[in-house]
Amino acid sequence: MVASNLLPPAHRHHQPTTTNRRRFEIIVKPVSSARGRGRLLIFDLDGTLIDSVGDLTTAVNRLRQDYHLPPLSTEVVRRYVGNGVRKLVERALQGHPTDFETALRAYRGYYEHHMSDTTALFPDVATGLNKLRAAGYQLAVISNKPSAYCHALLARLGVADLFVCILGDGDTPRLKPDPAPLLEAMHRAGATAQEAWMIGDHHTDLEAARHAGVRSVFVNYGLGETGAEKPDQRCANFAEVVAFFAP
Repeated sequence: MVASNLLPPAHRHHQPTTTNRRRFEIIVKPVSSARGRGRLLIFDLDGTLIDSVGDLTTAVNRLRQDYHLPPLSTEVVRRYVGNGVRKLVERALQGHPTDFETALRAYRGYYEHHMSDTTALFPDVATGLNKLRAAGYQLAVISNKPSAYCHALLARLGVADLFVCILGDGDTPRLKPDPAPLLEAMHRAGATAQEAWMIGDHHTDLEAARHAGVRSVFVNYGLGETGAEKPDQRCANFAEVVAFFAP
């Protein structure tokens, strides 16, 4: 578990709710090709709001050291991020024979102790989120990172209170690219697919948006690539994201 001093009080004893356990159905609705403001902006976390690759690399290499494997570069770890912690550990060990659950627990322990060593908001994120709130948008975060880590990091970075919901691994039955987290965020915000946008740096964000019938923005400065997905908009930095929605 995450050390209690890292977590906001409301999340130190998190238990899944009945909402988290309800069945999700994919309902793809047509969306307008017009830009439109909408009312709900759903952000990915790592590579979109926060630059966390340094701390992720530290935890990965501490784990690899346990198995007498050489360290990986930040650029290699960057390519491993985006599909959740289990996939990250699997990629980090590169088929090295081990008890996976033991390795996963070890990685979690290392990351919990290092997850805010160097992690920071990308430039213009704090002011930009406040500007978007002032413009009337509801904001949400959806990540494949464990939920407790999402809450802890955003609280430490001083922006957790800006979001109507923060969803991570453990909050919905499935992770991105499944649309379940987006559908849950829209449910909590009382928004329809036509009123929502997904902003992220990875093809899993874009695919989840497509399955949910939500328009998408791809940020070029993050960790991932678009793959075969075609976002509705691309932005080179967070200031461009803000300018797109609140000119």
